[in-house]
Amino acid sequence: MSVRRSKGFTLVELMITLIVFSVLAAIAYPSFQGSIRNNRLSTTNNEILGLLSLARSEGIRSNRGGGVCGSTEGTACDGSWTEGMMAWTDVDGDGEFGAGDTVLRFGQGNPQMQVGSPDPDVIAFDARGRRRAASDQAVTLTPADCKPGESTRTLTVTLSGQVRSTNGTCT
Repeated sequence: MSVRRSKGFTLVELMITLIVFSVLAAIAYPSFQGSIRNNRLSTTNNEILGLLSLARSEGIRSNRGGGVCGSTEGTACDGSWTEGMMAWTDVDGDGEFGAGDTVLRFGQGNPQMQVGSPDPDVIAFDARGRRRAASDQAVTLTPADCKPGESTRTLTVTLSGQVRSTNGTCT
């Protein structure tokens, strides 16, 4: 009788390992997708908070004001909040992005997120950092394929210029 040492896996061992791996992957995949959606929501939320903070602090620093608006290219306000957003300093202090105003930062939009524009379409701050609009302005963040129970966010800019973020769910 010869004694031979095995140098590898048998076909049965390999098949059992693949089946166990497939079952574990099938269990983990939906949870992983939810984590990706929540991460995407948090990233967009933080990007908007950063743009609002930058515009407000620059407006106070320059003693003229600043603002944030929806922008596709980062060169003009066109109301396309889902396509991108830009923060700018308001050189002439009129609360609107104009020819002499300076773009501070442009953030490209994420096609997986829908960003609802506030009313009015521009969030502008005065030289003291207060919001120029008469009533609170809200920016809503919703996943593009929002299913019932998934997370959403609403960023509300108050009269004092503070930003409040609240969680919600898709309906």
